[in-house]
Amino acid sequence: MIKNKRLIPKNDRVIVKPIEESEQMYGSIIVPDMGKERPEMGVVIGVGNGRMSEFGHFIHTRTRVGDIVLIPKIGSIRVEFEGEEYYIVQEKEILATIIETKEEDEEKDSI
Repeated sequence: MIKNKRLIPKNDRVIVKPIEESEQMYGSIIVPDMGKERPEMGVVIGVGNGRMSEFGHFIHTRTRVGDIVLIPKIGSIRVEFEGEEYYIVQEKEILATIIETKEEDEEKDSI
């Protein structure tokens, strides 16, 4: 019997655990955000090694475990593993990485 199981991504695949967004409430009524297909935000929990290019060069993945990313809901592979929900996407499907910046960094960037 297998006791410890893990999801291990292959090639340039990335495993993302969704971050629960708070639902909007008005009094005791929960208002779901219907009709808007927004990207999913999540934390990267696994990253594959990379992939071979069409020219035979190995391309390492740049995404790291712990990164907070935005991925499209449509086109992502949703899996349930040991009662938890995860998304598996290719690294090129990641829309953005969210990083924290210091206020002094923001002042330098603004003109």
